[in-house]
Amino acid sequence: MITNNELWQNALVHIELETSQASFKTWFRNISILNHEDGTVQLAVPSKIVKEWLMEKHHKVILSALRNLDNSIRAIEYSVHRVQPHLDAKKQQQPVGNTSLDLQKLYIDKRDNLNPRYTFDTFVVGAFNQLAFAASKAVLEHPGALYNPLFIYGSTGYGKTHLTQSIGNQFKKTHSNKKVIYITSEKFAIDYINSVRSGTANNFKNQYRQYDVLIMDDIQFIASTEKTQEELFHLFNALRDNNKQIIFSSDKHPMLMPGFEERLKGRFVGGMIAEITEPDIESRRSIICAKLEAHGFSIPKDVVDFIADSVRGNIREIEGVLNMIECKSQLKGKPITISDVRTLIKHTMKQQKGVSVEEVVRRIAQYYNIAEKSIYEKTRKKEVVRPRQIIMYILREEFNISFPTIGEKLGGRDHTTVIHSCEKIKKESLISNVLEQELEHVRALVHV
Repeated sequence: MITNNELWQNALVHIELETSQASFKTWFRNISILNHEDGTVQLAVPSKIVKEWLMEKHHKVILSALRNLDNSIRAIEYSVHRVQPHLDAKKQQQPVGNTSLDLQKLYIDKRDNLNPRYTFDTFVVGAFNQLAFAASKAVLEHPGALYNPLFIYGSTGYGKTHLTQSIGNQFKKTHSNKKVIYITSEKFAIDYINSVRSGTANNFKNQYRQYDVLIMDDIQFIASTEKTQEELFHLFNALRDNNKQIIFSSDKHPMLMPGFEERLKGRFVGGMIAEITEPDIESRRSIICAKLEAHGFSIPKDVVDFIADSVRGNIREIEGVLNMIECKSQLKGKPITISDVRTLIKHTMKQQKGVSVEEVVRRIAQYYNIAEKSIYEKTRKKEVVRPRQIIMYILREEFNISFPTIGEKLGGRDHTTVIHSCEKIKKESLISNVLEQELEHVRALVHV
């Protein structure tokens, strides 16, 4: 029997494929299935805003994802509810008394927003994140002195949140008399705006200046927010002047983030910058084995090797694939095979053979019915500019090619032009269903 958590985790795999990266990350956090009976699934959502947004913008996608897994599902209800973190299969089998204790340990601490499940013990270290891991450990040895700020960057799903939260949890453990806070830049901006509107800006300033460790995730979300950046700039100076540790994370190098003041970028690069790259095959194998162990689930070694070689995306994608495999294995009632896995992940597998920039240009130019050579030219014709921007976006998002390299390959353009194009397409895809569908078609073309 599939648990509600397994059903929802598998549904998330389908939902992520049907939504933009930013939308998925913003609206599908901290959601779980409260109840599932008589063809109705009741989803627990963290706030009224999330409830309204899901009902208006994503209801059809959610229902479709759930029905693909269970065609008896006919309706979805949304309920604002505190989400209870799930337990793995072993813990679910424990007596009620022990289970309640475990649940208590898994609650996110509202005082600092830290999730106790994120620790260094559960963090898989490989070549792709070794520098960031070492820097994080060093920060704990000399908080506020050695690397301040510590700036960790990398694409979505590479483990930035796990690592930064691990720093916070370890700091709490070793410095119980000091204060730490983990917050997203979006939440920081909202708190600041609300304080200004309510005339309590001084209280806001004092609140954030009391912390000994400030961890701010997804700093890129406050791009082009002048007043919020100004407040962050002053907070940064106040904390660093008092030897308080500051940690940032972002999806790109601080100097390549558009919409930020130069003085703030200067602060970002004044400490230690560590990149987390795409996990290599050995790291992916280690991640798969660690996740399987945590779930109390096992699969043959050849299947592990096949997944590690085939799923070349982020760690979240690997987790999603493992959830699907576990679900399939339980339904099948016998060990999973490579053939089973190949069928399950055919829509999520990354391109195994390298596709050249020239080939990507050729396929997308053909899709838009324009001359391939026009992409490299300096022309500003509308029918060429748009496909060129989409090519830049695809090269960055799907193949993780650096901005300078993309600019060089596409006619010697400056990297700032590439950044602008990528951000433009990303933002427009969030509000344009037509563009989002075009991007899905293009992705399918380049990964054939």
